[in-house]
Amino acid sequence: MEPRAFTLTHELRPRFRDTDAMGHVNNAVFITYLEVARQEYWRRFDSSPDYRRVPFILAQVTCDFRSEALVSEVLEIGIRCEWIGNKSFAFGYEIREATSGRLVVEATTVQVCYDYETKRSMPVPAELRVNLERFEGRDLARPESPRG
Repeated sequence: MEPRAFTLTHELRPRFRDTDAMGHVNNAVFITYLEVARQEYWRRFDSSPDYRRVPFILAQVTCDFRSEALVSEVLEIGIRCEWIGNKSFAFGYEIREATSGRLVVEATTVQVCYDYETKRSMPVPAELRVNLERFEGRDLARPESPRG
């Protein structure tokens, strides 16, 4: 992967149980791999082991499969925060075969900030916004919608 393309990269070795009868990593497993990347991102972003402090829930996953991955391959998952809106923010991902750099998956997830007591979405906390921008090293304001 390009060294500056992603804020964090994480190496992952598929397990046998991740594969189908053909030895390919099953498409549903890639959603778990994205979760592993988010967990690594959050662990480096906020060193607290208390996941009850995580102020968001997963709202949307978009996953484009570009090539197969096999149980014998080592995968590298890149993750970066793409934008922050009023109540949500997005992560962008690429999963590549580590040796060749072959693109396996491109994905995006949208996380919504969430108040667990009221069970409702809430605005992105100002501290989270500032800290994400500091961690990413750039402005993360959500691009304007073409619809206005």
